[in-house]
Amino acid sequence: MKPRQTVKNSRAKAGASKQRSHQVRIIGGAWKRSVLPVAAVEGLRPTPDRVRETVFNWLNHLMDGAWSGLACLDLFAGTGALGFEAASRGAAETVLVESSPVAARHLNAIKEKLHADKVSVVQGDAPVVAARMAANGKQFDIIFLDPPYRQGWIERTLPTCVGLLKQDGVIYAESSAPLTGFHEGEMPEWLRPWEVIRQDRAGAVHYYLLKMAE
Repeated sequence: MKPRQTVKNSRAKAGASKQRSHQVRIIGGAWKRSVLPVAAVEGLRPTPDRVRETVFNWLNHLMDGAWSGLACLDLFAGTGALGFEAASRGAAETVLVESSPVAARHLNAIKEKLHADKVSVVQGDAPVVAARMAANGKQFDIIFLDPPYRQGWIERTLPTCVGLLKQDGVIYAESSAPLTGFHEGEMPEWLRPWEVIRQDRAGAVHYYLLKMAE
């Protein structure tokens, strides 16, 4: 009986783990503990809870907890975990950009469920949407860059963010590898406008807060 029970328990734990991997939970603010289901889209990867908690502690400290006047942009929204977290804390405006039509519809469904009137979802490729917003003079206090790993998205998107970020704004960038240049003597051109405010690592995840270099 004992081995059979062990197998059963293992299967139950595996099932619970699988279920948890298809949902994320908002950490703070008006929607604290609200569960957001994750769309069944290949490659969707929520920012780990531990990382999100650290990042929003950093941001809360930088902004003195004053979220109510902030405009936030989540350029690779995916699960919406970062954008909805900002909105939950009172951001005046949060724009979620997502290339997958399925994931974008999913984000709109979450928006309706939460009655998140200050959240808007834009379906389109991040670089194209970012360039269009920059050309129209749109700017944000916080930009979240959590793109698919190992595809060069940060290198391609950061230059556009120069025109999208307000003077005292910050960028959150997440990568599966260190952003080469901040850790070595040679700084690539796409990193030259930026300096690190905070940085940390959780397992294979490297994450940063960036601001415009003075």
